[in-house]
Amino acid sequence: MRRVVDPGIRDWDFPRGIASVALMVGYAGEYGVPAARMLAGTGLIEPMLHDPDGQIDATTELAVIRNLVGELAERRPALGVEIGRRYRITTFGIFGFACVSSPTLSEAIAFALRYLDLSFTFCLPVAEWSDGEFVAWVHDESVPADVRRLLVERDVTAMNQVMSDLLGRPLPLTRAEFAFDEPAHADRIAEVTGITPRFGMPHNLFAIDPAILDQPLPQANEHTWAMCLSQCRDLVDRRRARTGIAAEVRKLLVPGDADGFAAPAGIDSVASDLNMSTRTLRRHLDAAGTSYRALLDEVRRALAEEMLTATPLSVSDVAIRLGYAESSTFIYAFKRWTGATPAAYRRARASRR
Repeated sequence: MRRVVDPGIRDWDFPRGIASVALMVGYAGEYGVPAARMLAGTGLIEPMLHDPDGQIDATTELAVIRNLVGELAERRPALGVEIGRRYRITTFGIFGFACVSSPTLSEAIAFALRYLDLSFTFCLPVAEWSDGEFVAWVHDESVPADVRRLLVERDVTAMNQVMSDLLGRPLPLTRAEFAFDEPAHADRIAEVTGITPRFGMPHNLFAIDPAILDQPLPQANEHTWAMCLSQCRDLVDRRRARTGIAAEVRKLLVPGDADGFAAPAGIDSVASDLNMSTRTLRRHLDAAGTSYRALLDEVRRALAEEMLTATPLSVSDVAIRLGYAESSTFIYAFKRWTGATPAAYRRARASRR
């Protein structure tokens, strides 16, 4: 009996956590590429990568991927495979915990497809169950052509890695096919798939014996699974509230000057840049579940941490650059954000170097 399950999203343009960008920036750093070059043109600065609740839109991650290609593709031809192997269950936060606590691999796959907008994928998988084979069709039609092959390699490798983590052993594939021509690093792809892949095929896909799907997962836990499902539903709701207008405002609040340390724009200026009145902007942000003040605090905190860590600016100078009239107001706000004064934060970061 044939059964097909489509993903719960229609394209890759969904809001996502920042962990994938942090992973790629960390990888590039190992090969001497500074975080600033990896984040160029994104509106992100390095301290934002450490925020577990940080959210970005897909085009921001895509910009980081293009930066990664520009910096390392010539030196690391198997870049997609190497990046993909770094995605583990823990990379995905509560989404990963929900998968690992699922009763079976079949249940984990069905859950992952339903909540695919909690992943970092650009290629959209469609699952097909049949009597003799389970096939994951990996669609790349809407992925930009300049990074398509890399993202197919990254996403297929990451899917394989995560399912292997769920099983507690390498995922035994029966087929692996790719729509692109055979690359020079085909042997690296074969290491991942465990079989000889075929290239220049009509579709991207990998297949496994369906008998594996219903075997209990080693870390299955019904109570944990139910709790994670509830948290994933809440997380999806929150992320959807932080896309659209909220994401546009945050980008406009991040300074665009050469040093990246000018005071964030005021609400009237942001509203003007978005071609709307200040009142309309406030109403749109309220409907999105946030506010100009909340977004301003988010950006100010990231900029403050960057200046205190990476520059010799005094606390007073940092306050001025962030738009505070008095240092005491900035110190109070920073302690509210981090639990430490700016001076204590700077000493703690310096002691870790």
